[in-house]
Amino acid sequence: MAQEKKPIQENKMGVMPVKKLIITMSLPMMFSMLVQALYNIVDSMFVSYISEGALTAVTLVFPVQNLMIAIGGGVGIGINALLSRSLGERRFERANDAANTGVFLFFCSYLIFLVIGLLGGRWFIELQTSDPEIVEYATTYLTIICCISINLFFQMGFERLLQSTGRTLYSMFSQVAGAVINMIMDPILIFGLLGAPKLGIAGAAIATVFGQTIAACIGLFLNLKKNPEIQLSIRRILHPSWFAVKRIFAVGFPSMIMMSIGSVMNYAMNHILLTFSNTAVAVFGVYFRVQSFVFMPVFGLNGGITPVLAFNYGARRKDRIVESLKFAITLAIVIMATGMIVFELIPAQILSIFNASEEMLAIGVPAMRIIAIHFPVAAVCIVLGSTFQAFSRSMNSLITSVMRQLVVLVPAAYLLSLTGDVTNVWWAFPIAEIMSLIVTGLLFQRLYRNVIKPL
Repeated sequence: MAQEKKPIQENKMGVMPVKKLIITMSLPMMFSMLVQALYNIVDSMFVSYISEGALTAVTLVFPVQNLMIAIGGGVGIGINALLSRSLGERRFERANDAANTGVFLFFCSYLIFLVIGLLGGRWFIELQTSDPEIVEYATTYLTIICCISINLFFQMGFERLLQSTGRTLYSMFSQVAGAVINMIMDPILIFGLLGAPKLGIAGAAIATVFGQTIAACIGLFLNLKKNPEIQLSIRRILHPSWFAVKRIFAVGFPSMIMMSIGSVMNYAMNHILLTFSNTAVAVFGVYFRVQSFVFMPVFGLNGGITPVLAFNYGARRKDRIVESLKFAITLAIVIMATGMIVFELIPAQILSIFNASEEMLAIGVPAMRIIAIHFPVAAVCIVLGSTFQAFSRSMNSLITSVMRQLVVLVPAAYLLSLTGDVTNVWWAFPIAEIMSLIVTGLLFQRLYRNVIKPL
């Protein structure tokens, strides 16, 4: 696809002042994540005007969508760590192997969900509910997003390649374009505007995959034309480096499992909340979409700091690693504390965006206020978790995720549900995050003592 390219100067991740570097790396990603979060909110808002059942259906599909992101994100984290570290060590052929092998692995990931979309959609939904309206809505949505998920995986892959070489501004272009196209197409296809057919929930799914297609095309173009530190070629993609596969999965597989645990948690929480009402499930879905507006910028910060940490680990720059972590933790806490204040002050107004009924407000207002308590604690856990990814210690992230979501959150939610009051269930979130902070702190202390301090 392109001629052999060599970097002509020192990568900015090794020479730019740390605070400026993190802002430079993270701001485009934080902005694109905010746009993505806004899309999640707008998408659910339009769906809620079909019916509350449609909103519940999208919530029941969310575990599969989360699983897609988990598999793609795990592969991306593995690529990010290997590629950034290889550039820090000035091993440019290995960096190229990581990039091309990553594209191959993203295509393999799509094949998994093509099978799920063709064979398992209705079965998965009927495991959760027997409501015929919700089953039809959810099966339609799930089938479309799975069968055309190839563009989601390529979008994630090409964005990760840009991020791994420090070109987060270009990554932002891809992600923002996809989200904006998605938001524009949602009302047109859902409600049949501008002469388009009225497709209902199928329109929401088609708008989603259309936006992903545009984002993937932009990401490919930017990697071919604006990313001189890697070379993509069809020959290399079709002949992956098995060393790169091994290294990508060594880092990415634990992260993949860690993020997949979120799907298990969502599935379990849906079952717990369905014992109360479909509305409780809809509230849970609304919360997850609205909280992304707070969490996504911190994940963008995390995405910006991970290649910085990996690069400077390869370059053995302890001072830059420590300074990066201190600054990122401070910034993350400020973001999350701001989100917590908003959730505490105006939960009813937030829920009203989603055409909330009186029952949804009665369940949702206390839910928002209780869950938001844990936001600043989560900020610290997310940033410290970036060190596990950057230093190829993703097993640590897996341990903390299992502890938070399976060992603590789901059992706590189940036990609290036995009280018969759905409001008590939401306390499982802050309880789980406090346990996560304790475990994350202990694992980071060991990592610092054994890996960072000796540099």
